[in-house]
Amino acid sequence: MTPEQNRIALTLDRPDFALAVDVTFPQRGITVLCGPSGSGKTTVLRCVAGLERNARGLVRIHSHCWQDSDAAVFVPTWKRPIGYVFQEASLFDHLDVRGNLEFGVSRVRVASSRKALDDAVDLLGIRALMNRRPPELSGGERQRVAIARALATHPDVLLLDEPLSALDQARRGEIFPWLERIRDELGTPMLYVTHSNEEIARLADYVVALADGKVSVAGPAAQVFSSVNGPMSIGEDVSILIDGHIGARDAQWDLLRVDFPGGGIWSSDSGHAVGQRVRLRILARDVSITLAEPVDTSIQNHLPGVVESIPPGDHPSQAIVRVQCDQTLVLARLTRKSVAALGLRAGVRVWVQVKAVAVIS
Repeated sequence: MTPEQNRIALTLDRPDFALAVDVTFPQRGITVLCGPSGSGKTTVLRCVAGLERNARGLVRIHSHCWQDSDAAVFVPTWKRPIGYVFQEASLFDHLDVRGNLEFGVSRVRVASSRKALDDAVDLLGIRALMNRRPPELSGGERQRVAIARALATHPDVLLLDEPLSALDQARRGEIFPWLERIRDELGTPMLYVTHSNEEIARLADYVVALADGKVSVAGPAAQVFSSVNGPMSIGEDVSILIDGHIGARDAQWDLLRVDFPGGGIWSSDSGHAVGQRVRLRILARDVSITLAEPVDTSIQNHLPGVVESIPPGDHPSQAIVRVQCDQTLVLARLTRKSVAALGLRAGVRVWVQVKAVAVIS
């Protein structure tokens, strides 16, 4: 383990469930824990928080050891500098927002908590809500208050247990930018539990996928998404993530060009500024392949590349063609008949056509 990584190496045995994980993850950014219900996501979070006394192993965050069973070390929950955000905001209805936040600070004897809370209020844009009570807030506003309360402890790590699952699509969209601000402006590392591919694609820097209490795959988000047999490759959702920046704006046609190693892709103008870092998601079903550079076509995004491999798809008729476009990997979902007709195999030079792209952050 390098100094830039955290580590969780734990076992926990119950009559109906066994946890056995050993994973390292970065000290910055959003690490997502994903997997089906019952895979152990929330249990890992509870272990990091010190709420599972029967778990054995090691928990090391920011080079601080919170648990080491071999050395008889176990730091109790109240001494661990964590912030915990649950599915429901759990605010006191009889207190206004200010009262809820002050209550959280009063229970944490940290000298910097007052300033941390004030910074969190501004960062999460809730200063105008301070005199309102929880029943007067939207679901998204309540979660922003809960996140601000958690940040007031000046935590070494922010634990979020499916914080958006109780919100509708519109309210989830409200929260995404605030979580990105925490990551980018505060640098507070987050362990984020979800089973939503949308949330993983939008937020994750690093992904740890769990199955039956064990780590099935772990790695940078783009790497995990591009794994054809990985946890993100179910059905029509198989896709890639590309991190790039806005290279140009075409005001006449309301388009933006996102540049990245391997080329550039035009997308609808999402309001981002030229030079701003963004993330693209491209579904394999929205990519087609030709052997010659496309001309006289309505599809404007074309990238030259070389076929890397062609693993099978999730149906006998399907294949996923992996094309390396300079430093960027692109996936295309084709029928096996099309693969045969084009004579596609590893090493063949092709052009990929991207029919649709989503700028997701």
